[in-house]
Amino acid sequence: MADDNSRKRLGRGLAALIGEMDQPAESQSAQTIASDRLLPIELIVQSENNPRRFFSDSEIDELAHSIKEHGVIQPIVVRPVKTDSNGRHEIIAGERRWRASQRAGLTEVPVIIRDVDDKAALELAIIENVQRSDLNAIEEALGYQQLMDEHGYTQADLGDVIGKSRSHVANTLRLLKLPKGVQSMVSEGTLSAGHARTVVTASDPDSLAKRIVQEGLSVRQAEMLANDSGNGSKKPKSTATEQEKDADTLALEKMLSDTTGYRVEIAHKAKGGQVKISYKDLEQLDALCRLLQRQA
Repeated sequence: MADDNSRKRLGRGLAALIGEMDQPAESQSAQTIASDRLLPIELIVQSENNPRRFFSDSEIDELAHSIKEHGVIQPIVVRPVKTDSNGRHEIIAGERRWRASQRAGLTEVPVIIRDVDDKAALELAIIENVQRSDLNAIEEALGYQQLMDEHGYTQADLGDVIGKSRSHVANTLRLLKLPKGVQSMVSEGTLSAGHARTVVTASDPDSLAKRIVQEGLSVRQAEMLANDSGNGSKKPKSTATEQEKDADTLALEKMLSDTTGYRVEIAHKAKGGQVKISYKDLEQLDALCRLLQRQA
């Protein structure tokens, strides 16, 4: 119970802890968060668990130029490296500012020091980046997966901590099932997250992703192609209702179908909606009833 409460406090109190970071100098308010101290830049080290993996050189150059003109507006959030006797600190949030500060030639930077464990540090890093949309969809999914694998989070837990719906978490995690080549396209920004969610349901994700980029297809067009694709066999044509479903709904239908072993359809209405589970015979119906009873 105490752990659940701490997760909720962490999600709600993030802005108070680390503020709005990495904003252009012109948009900074007068209420900039004060740093705890200045720390020599050589005593700050990267975190291996930073969910953000991709850094644009042009963005770092722009930030470095701003830092030369205005200094580091928002402190870097760090934690002590307890196994180090030289006073080194590991970055929790603000690696881009740290990189830009080095490029700008700074010898010390303002920091906020938080003595937190690995789990809390990863939570802070993911929440801070997700709230500012700094992570691409693949980085976000990898961060979620790491919290689940290493710290026992469920998708519901992640939704509470990150401030996203469970379906958003589930659909983001599904992107990790994409081939590595398609994941790279998402990480590099060639393929949008919306397009990537449609590609997950396709029989040949690589080909569909390349076609989307080459032809500049919309998400709706990509959805229709994904619905019509098959492994050399004809699939029933999508109904008008199915074609109108967004990528998240289609992905959620597939996830539920894969999980239960039954065809699942979701129909949203103005208020509420319906979940339809199809079965072939009484034997399947009986098995479905037993499955639902076990979950009750």
